[in-house]
Amino acid sequence: MNILVVDDEQRMRKLVKDFLVSSGYSVLEAEDGEKALDVFQENKNKIDLILLDVMMPKLDGWSVLRQIRQESKVPIIMLTARGEEQDELFGFELGVDEYISKPFSPKILVARVQAILKRTSDEGNEATDYGGIEIDKSGRTVKIEGKTIELSLREYELLLYLVENQNIALSRDKILNNVWNYDYYGDSRTIDSHIKKIRHKLGKKGKFIKTIRGIGYKFEVK
Repeated sequence: MNILVVDDEQRMRKLVKDFLVSSGYSVLEAEDGEKALDVFQENKNKIDLILLDVMMPKLDGWSVLRQIRQESKVPIIMLTARGEEQDELFGFELGVDEYISKPFSPKILVARVQAILKRTSDEGNEATDYGGIEIDKSGRTVKIEGKTIELSLREYELLLYLVENQNIALSRDKILNNVWNYDYYGDSRTIDSHIKKIRHKLGKKGKFIKTIRGIGYKFEVK
């Protein structure tokens, strides 16, 4: 699998690249935002995941993220020296799949990469209908009345978790542990923000995602 590493610090790129290559991945590199977009356009059918720094010259990570999300749902992990909660929420709003603050353990980074790539490459069964919401796990697609709904990786995984636990009230902590797949230290607004976007994209079907006051959410077809 091919991973694009975008960071203006050569030392950081080399560190991350060495750990990824030793884990069996092929690595492409870019030292700034403009170069990142060039490399992405040249290899977008080959890139399986992007590690994207936020603070970079010429074009920052947010701008790169916005442009890539206009045409691709490739998993993106943001790397940042910032630890502010608002920055993380902003990143998730734009379609970030994972968020790792520097300094970080390269081994943990590789583990996160492996977890995301496993989830995106796992093959499922044929499409299943949930009250008119058709989910095809093998293609990772969601359709309503035959029309494909564009969801980020995290939005897709959150929706899938809700529908596969239909009629069960799920706490925010349980959702974080199962969808984010690690101990997330931000607050529950991260989930609320994703739910809001999913409901909007589902249109009338968004009403199936019920808010359970004081607990979390439940998917219920009625």
